[in-house]
Order: sequence, then structure tokens, then C-alpha cells
Amino acid sequence: MESMQITAPRDQASGSSVNRRSSVPIIAVSILITLVAGATVAFRGAGRWLVRENPLARSDVIVVLSGSMPARADEAARLFHFGYAPEVWVSKPPSPAAELASRGIVYAGEEVYSREVLIQAGVPAVRIRIFPNTAIDTEEEMRELARELRQSGKRSALIVTSPQHTRRVRALWRRIAGSDLTLIVRAAPEDSFDANHWWRNTRDAFAVVREMMGLVNAWSGLPVRPHDQPRYSP
Repeated sequence: MESMQITAPRDQASGSSVNRRSSVPIIAVSILITLVAGATVAFRGAGRWLVRENPLARSDVIVVLSGSMPARADEAARLFHFGYAPEVWVSKPPSPAAELASRGIVYAGEEVYSREVLIQAGVPAVRIRIFPNTAIDTEEEMRELARELRQSGKRSALIVTSPQHTRRVRALWRRIAGSDLTLIVRAAPEDSFDANHWWRNTRDAFAVVREMMGLVNAWSGLPVRPHDQPRYSP
């Protein structure tokens, strides 16, 4: 009896140790499945996460950022006709016009075509203004807009851009503009970006990668500068 009393606890302890060892792979697999499932959900939802609009409200100006022509200009014209602002400003991106002119080739910049789209959509030419300075990227567009608003004595702008670009525009504005200026960001509904299935074509996939990298840059204090441009003070 004494030997049985001594042996039984050892068997129980041994069985318990075996059970613990056998449960380790199960726990590890469960954690791995959970991580993979979470990563898959995050991956598939990245496109929707990038879309971050503000509620519509009346502003001093509507601004067409460069890119995705004519979708952005079309939406700006629609908002103009609904009375959300009395003016439409158009960003001016870099252009090869000078290089082409040296070869005898006439090229109108993207801002010119956006202006024509606005006029065709019924926006009076006198209500359209093209930014005087070229903006290489979105960061410079935000700086140019803030500067033009202050110089014009205006305090609010309604920006029209692509859906995937909305979150980064908001992040850059918060870092660049002061608290005295108000920004409303809206996505052009005719833009072809597919927020639900962005990984199915290279255009949308590159767009998501670019926006993610841009957001990291904005959140990090803009350490990556536009090419050939001086570093701005915070």
C-alpha cells in the first residue's frame, strides 16, 4: 500500500507534464492562425482604411488637387453648383512644357486641362484660379494652399482628391497648416480606385503602398523631402 501511495502521485505528475507538453503545439498553432487571420483582415481592409472624408460643409474655396483627371475636376464642379464654395482653385503640378517647347511641341499642363473640364461643367472662368507656384507633391500642395488662403484672407477649403488619398491629405494638413485654417476633404466618387479589392490590379496596389509610405513619412515628421527642395522647419 505504501508503494502504491508513493507511485500514484508520480504517475499523475508525469501525466500532467505530458499534457502540458502536448498542449504547447496546439496553443502555438492557435496563435499563428489568429495572427494570420488578423493580418489578412488588415491587408484586405487597407484600402477602406485609407478613405477618410469629412462631412460636407460650406467653405471659402474648393480645391482640385493634381492627379486623377478629370474625376477630381468633375466632382469640384458638382460641389460648386451645389453652392459649397464660390471659387474653385486648381493645383499646378510639375510639367514638361518647357522641355517640349524647346523641341517645338506645345504642351498644356494638367492644371490647364482641369480648368477646361471645370468650364465645360459650367463653372465660370472668373471663378477658377490656378495656383501660381508649382507643387511637386501633396506636401507642397498643402503648403501652397495654406499660404494662398492666408494671403487671400480666407480661412477654409474643401479639397477634392482620390479616395485612397484622403487620409494622407488630412494627416499632412494637420502637420503643416495652423489651427486658424479649416480643411474639408472629399473623395471624387468617379475615381476608379477599388477600396474593397485594391490588391487585384497594380494601379490600386501601388496607390495603397504609396499612401502607406506617405502616411509614415507624415507621422514621422516629414523626414523624406520632395526632390530638389530645401528642408522646411517644423
